[in-house]
Amino acid sequence: MRALDMKHPAIAQVEAYWEALRGNRNVPLRSEIDPRGIDQALENAFILERIAPSVARFRLAGMHLNDLMGMEVRGMPVTSLFTGDSRTKLTDTLEHLFEEPAKVLLRLTGEHAAGRGKTSGEMLLLPLRSDLGDISRAIGCLVSDGRIGGKSPLRFNISGAEITPLSGVSRGTRSSNVYKAPDEVIAPAQAALQEEAKEYQVAPSNEDVDPNVAKRPAYLRLVHDNT
Repeated sequence: MRALDMKHPAIAQVEAYWEALRGNRNVPLRSEIDPRGIDQALENAFILERIAPSVARFRLAGMHLNDLMGMEVRGMPVTSLFTGDSRTKLTDTLEHLFEEPAKVLLRLTGEHAAGRGKTSGEMLLLPLRSDLGDISRAIGCLVSDGRIGGKSPLRFNISGAEITPLSGVSRGTRSSNVYKAPDEVIAPAQAALQEEAKEYQVAPSNEDVDPNVAKRPAYLRLVHDNT
């Protein structure tokens, strides 16, 4: 199991960017997220929307998640990535994420299936505020190793969870072990925040998308929402 100070670079970048965004606040705004700030993690990144207690769906998702499931995951519940045995653990974790709120790091093991070797992974979940001020969004990052192709979706078991309430009290993690990104990881995110903010182009029932990013090959895709 990877030590907290040796996180995957994609997870480290997402966490460092989120930390730089929130500053002295407990949770940053969803509207503050600029894909340029996590340019090295877009394939693994995603945005969740909480639609009911213990229920969240993918609003945006990187191609790595689509590859794991063998299909487009936007609009699907985040539980679709997990085995039945781990879904209860995940829904309980989502309540900590949105209600406390808390930072979450999940240790994952892939479900055994014919034609696949051992697969492991990590999922980071970080809360965000919507424009209404409620904590109903989250930015996340999922990385995995091992073979992900196959005729059926690859689902994960939760082998461990580290929940760190943003009050500073840690559940299952000693405070001395809580990850702190090095300067060389934080600096790019801080530099991105210093750039002039781009106006978001709003379309009916869609999430905000940076028009400059939309011109690049899409890693994070828009979820259409008629609600």
